[in-house]
Amino acid sequence: MVRGKTQMKRIENATSRQVTFSKRRNGLLKKAFELSVLCDAEVALIIFSPRGKFYEFASSRMQESIARYRMHTEDAQAKNVPSEQNIEQLKHETAAMMKKIELLEASKRKVLGENLGTCNIEELQQLERQLEHSVSNIRTKKMQVYKRQMDHLKEKGNALAAENASLTEKCKFEPERGADGDRANIQFADISEVYDHVETDLFIGLPEARIRCLLFEN
Repeated sequence: MVRGKTQMKRIENATSRQVTFSKRRNGLLKKAFELSVLCDAEVALIIFSPRGKFYEFASSRMQESIARYRMHTEDAQAKNVPSEQNIEQLKHETAAMMKKIELLEASKRKVLGENLGTCNIEELQQLERQLEHSVSNIRTKKMQVYKRQMDHLKEKGNALAAENASLTEKCKFEPERGADGDRANIQFADISEVYDHVETDLFIGLPEARIRCLLFEN
């Protein structure tokens, strides 16, 4: 069974609190010393007891470590806080950007045919040329798309025509020989001619037999 972490709180008993402080203080000073020796780090440690007694450890001179700490914090604050000159420059850049956005919005409305009351003849002529140029580009692109579609359809039509020719060739009648070895190579066109000359006499039997009968009669 896993127990939850015990919540850390102030030791109420003064004697126990003083004993714990002494043990933890000595352990913390020992760890600071080991860190400075093992890792060649510059370590400075300052402890004040509950009664205000002062304890310290420094791998070098304490004043030098404190001065170094102050210089580091001041440099970090100077980098994070923008100067007044930088703030003014950012304001000018923001204002210029907003002006450009307004001009672009006004130009967009004019292209859509809105707010043209303030335009003079030169501005209207320039706007007309821009629109004509845009329309020309759109038409050129449209013709290119049409041409690609027509080429694709043409290729598809050629493929279908070739497939149709192949199927037509396969659907022709196979050569047939009679008892005397003639009447060969009968195709659909020959059968069509036979039907064109057929009389309206009554005939009972299969169509194939009727066709052969008519062929031999001719």
